[in-house]
Formats: sequence, structure tokens, C-alpha cells
Amino acid sequence: MSIDLAVVIVYLIAITVLGISMARRVTSSASFFISDRSFGKAMMTFFAFGTGTNTDQAVSVASKTYSVGASGIWYQWLWLPATPFYWLLVPLFRRMRAVTTADYLSVRYGSSVAVLFGIVGIVQTSVTIGVVLKATSVMITPVSGGAIGSDTAIIGMTLLFVAYGVAGGLTAAIVTDAIQGVLTVILSFLILPFALNVVGGMDGLRSSLSDPTMFDIVAPGEITLLYIVVIAINALVGWVAAPYSMAMVGAGKSEAVARVGFVSGMLLKRVCTIAWVLTGMCAIALYAGTTVAPDHVYGLMARDLLPTIAPGLLGLFVACMLSAVMSSCDALMLSASALFTENIYKPLFQPNRDEKHYILVGRVASITAVVGGIFVAFGLSSVVQGLELFWQVQAMMGIAIWVSFFWRRATAAGAWASTIGGFAAFAFVNEISFIGWDFNLVFGSHLPTFMLYEGNISLPWQMIFYLTVSLVLMISVSVLTRPRDERTLDRVYACLRTPVMPGEPEVTPVTLPETVTPAPRSVLIKHPDFEVMKPSRESIVGFIVTWLLVIALIGVFVWIIR
Repeated sequence: MSIDLAVVIVYLIAITVLGISMARRVTSSASFFISDRSFGKAMMTFFAFGTGTNTDQAVSVASKTYSVGASGIWYQWLWLPATPFYWLLVPLFRRMRAVTTADYLSVRYGSSVAVLFGIVGIVQTSVTIGVVLKATSVMITPVSGGAIGSDTAIIGMTLLFVAYGVAGGLTAAIVTDAIQGVLTVILSFLILPFALNVVGGMDGLRSSLSDPTMFDIVAPGEITLLYIVVIAINALVGWVAAPYSMAMVGAGKSEAVARVGFVSGMLLKRVCTIAWVLTGMCAIALYAGTTVAPDHVYGLMARDLLPTIAPGLLGLFVACMLSAVMSSCDALMLSASALFTENIYKPLFQPNRDEKHYILVGRVASITAVVGGIFVAFGLSSVVQGLELFWQVQAMMGIAIWVSFFWRRATAAGAWASTIGGFAAFAFVNEISFIGWDFNLVFGSHLPTFMLYEGNISLPWQMIFYLTVSLVLMISVSVLTRPRDERTLDRVYACLRTPVMPGEPEVTPVTLPETVTPAPRSVLIKHPDFEVMKPSRESIVGFIVTWLLVIALIGVFVWIIR
């Protein structure tokens, strides 16, 4: 136990000191929030991987797999079909030349929509931080044999990542994520070989699980083909509205760096998901006949297997686990901080203060967002419940952002109606205990069976409902209201179609530098209201190659479990 403790202490001290040492590189609010766009492909790969890979994902995938089998992989692979589209979306975000997505929305729609995004984004970020902290705390408790309580774990982890994130900003997040990304890969595969050895390998696992549907990646019941398709669409809609998407893209030196780094990081994450699923399936065999809380499966596997292999391995597992939560929460915290400082505080309250003032406000806002995350963590009943809540909240502004890329007629009123209508539709099909509303009690018995799961409206149909409401309101209200002036719209779409040049100077968001000539307008739809650009050869080839990698990954997983 002393060796394990020493491994954890050494790691925590080293990573915190490294992160805090980055504070000397913070000279402006841009360097604090976007890291002066100075990182290459390797750093961006591990930044995207580390930020996008949280402890809650390993816990939730193993937990769901323990309950339903191999189809639990879609609790993270819901983003897998979206991966090729990242290849197309990343250049759009990089070409915004912005610090936050709200900067873009302020120009495209107006300041009111930027403020709306800031509020929704901060809420979304706090929910995400809460889910990550909850997942890690429920894993630490079984790993420590109950010696470390869930509440203590949440507070301890928070103090660590806040310390270096507040000091060093996004530069600290990226540098520490490069190290923590490697450790997260180790975490993903550390337990699996030992678990497979105990159950007798894949052959032993197959003989231990008598139900053949446990090896189906599309299973009857909850995770059907409809479920997979709808949550993948919801994920793609929601990604553009994630507050941290701009940071994961914008810190790269160029479009090519951002593209390769982000897509590579996401594919690496999908590989790690296979290890989480196989670990959860081994747990079904190992804990057969015993009562185990699904959320505790991953931690119990570590506690029961690693100490029997070698001293220090359990400590390494805990260090890797902490690295996963810290690498995600620091970037999430800074995204919320950037939204508040750049898009709410600066334009509405103090527009003409010096950079030191805005850095201070950003640091205070970081801590405030984390406090909100702590309250969410304490309020969640399970990690799976928190993950599903995150999926839904993330998509609420997605329609407004997607439409803004391609339709000049999209208006601020449409964006507000779409977002508020989406939240209202989401609330309508759920339970709101403080007002005594429960959709399933009122309408559940009147719905067709294909829309139900265990007597309640299923998650895919909830998503179909609020996405449809959001899209219909976006289009109908935009048609009835006045669009943005043509000059501003020309500025927006000139930026979105003009590649970022190497060494391009930092300018006002959604503005081309004076030395850059706008790319010619080349569209697929010959209509003045639409801006659907013809894709470049690089975009087409990358899109196809990424799809081939996605299909190959699915094929490898099916081959492994079959």
C-alpha cells in the first residue's frame, strides 16, 4: 500500500508543479484562454484525447456493459459516426479566428445570442464537470476499499486541477494533457489483460456468459439500431455547441494541425473504449452471483486484480484515473471561464479594462464554474444518468449553430426560439419534480410500444422530439424575422470559406487580417441564401479515409467479440 501511495503522491506533485509553472506564459487573456495557437499535431492529439476522455466514460461504459453486454460500447461510440464530420467541421471553427464559439455567434447573430450561448455553455460545462467528478469519486471509493469517501474524493480532485488550471490557463491544460493523455491510455488497458487472464481469455469469457445477446453490439431492448442512429445524430448536433470545442481546435498552429490532431485524438479514444467494454464484460463473469453496483465495477476490478500482480500497480491506476479527470476538468473549467469573461463580463459590464483585469476575472470565473460542477456531482444518482443528461443539454444550441453555417436567413430570434423551445421540449418529455410534472405518468400509456422502454418514453424518442421542435422553430421564426445585415453576413462567410494562413496574426474575432485575400465564393447550391461550400480535395479525401478507419474499428471490435 505504501508503494501505491508513493506513486500517487509523486504523480500529483509533479503534474501540479508542471501546470503551475506555465503561469509565466500567461501574458494576455488570449494566451490564458486559447494558448496563442502555438501547438503542433502531437500536442493537439493528446490535448483532444485528454480533454475528450474522462473517467466518467470508462465508468459509464463498463457500467452499461455490465448491465447489457457489448452493446454498452455505444455509450461512448455514439460519437464514432460523427468522427468523419469532425474533419469537415474543424476548419470552420479554426477559420472563425475566435477565442470562443460565442465570439462567432456575436458577429453572426448579435450579442444577445452570444450571451445566450455563454449562459447555456456555462451550465453545460458545470454539468460535464459534475459528471466527471461523480464518476471518479465512485471509482475511488471501491479502489480504496471505502477508505476514501465519495465527497472527499470530489473535493480533493477539484483542488488539484483548479490549482494549475487557474494559474496556467489553456497552456497548462495542453501541456499537462499531453502527459495525462498517455496515462489515460495506460488506464484504459491496465486492467484488461489481467481480467482476461482470470476468466480464461476470450474463449473463457464466451463460455462464462451463456446469453449470446451479451456479445451483440446491436441488441434487442434498449440499445437498438434506432438508439445508435439517433444518439449519433444528437452527438453531432451537440458537438458544435460544446464550449470546449473551440479550445480543442483553436490552439493548433494551422487548420491541418487542428484537423489531424483532433481527429487522431478522437480515434484514439474510440480504441480505448474497446478496452473499457471488454473489462466490463469480464466483470460479468467475475462477479456472477454477487450483488455489485454497476458504477463500481471498474474500481472493483482494479482493487481485486492489480495488487495480486505487482506492488505499485494500484497506485499507477489511481494516478491514471486522476489524470483523466484532471485533464478534462481543467479544459472544461477554462472554457466556462472564457465564455463568461469574453462574452458576458467584458461586453456587458467592463468593456475597456486592461488584460490583467480580464485574466483575474477569468480565474475567478473558473472557480465559480467548478463550484457549480461540484453541486451537480453531489446531486447525481448515477454516472449513467449524468451522462445522458449531458448528451441532451449539449445539443440544445446545436441547431442554431449548424444552421448559421449554411443559411444566411437564420436570425437571432430564430436562435433564441430554437434554444428555448428545445429546452422546453426536453422538459416536457421528462419528469420535473418541483412542479409535479411527469410526462410518462400522463402520456406513457398512450404511446405506441416502439416508442417505449420499460414503460417510459425511450431516450431516442426524447431526442427526436426536442431536436425536431428546435429545428422547426429555428426555420419558422427565422423566416418571419429580419436577418442580419448583408455586410456583416458577407464578413462571416468570407471568414468561414478562407483558410487560415501560416503565421496569420491574431485579429478581431470573425475578421480576416488585412494581408489575407478572401477565398472566392464557390457553393453547391446556387441560391443567394445558402452558403454550402464546395469541399476541397483535402476535405473529401480526409472524410473518406476517416470513414474507412471508423468502419475498420467497428469491424475489429466485432471480430474480437465474435
